[in-house]
This record gives sequence, C-alpha cells and structure tokens, in this order.
Amino acid sequence: MKIMKTAISIPGPVFETAKQLAQKMDMSLSELYTAALSAYVADYQNEDVTEKLNEVYEKEPSELDAELIALQVVSIGDESW
Repeated sequence: MKIMKTAISIPGPVFETAKQLAQKMDMSLSELYTAALSAYVADYQNEDVTEKLNEVYEKEPSELDAELIALQVVSIGDESW
C-alpha cells in the first residue's frame, strides 16, 4: 500500500479531541484519521448503493414470485421455532 502525505486544516477543538482519542485508543493520529476517513468513505459508498437500488425498485417490482414463495414454504417444512 502506497502511503500519501498531505497537509490538512482541522479546527483546534477537533484536533485536540482527536489527539486525546488517539492516545486513549493507543494509536497515532495518522491511524485515527485513516480509520475515520475509511469509515466515512465506506458509509458514503453504501449510500450510493442504496440510491441505485432505490432507482431499480422504482421501476421494477420487488415482490417475490408466488411460485418462489411456495417453494420456500415447502422447504421450511414442519420446523418449529
């Protein structure tokens, strides 16, 4: 993995809180920022997937076919929960 260096501006209170959290979690600020940014990007990408699925279901029905439902019911059998 290639490591990139960058300079960013962060408000003082956010920086201080992040520094305290990094110390508490026994990690460097770089590790904390990387973890936080990775989580943010992953969440954004998930929203994109949800948007695309919503677009599909606006045009296509999302109901299961009656035959598929019947097969699922038969495959469960007499299981009791």
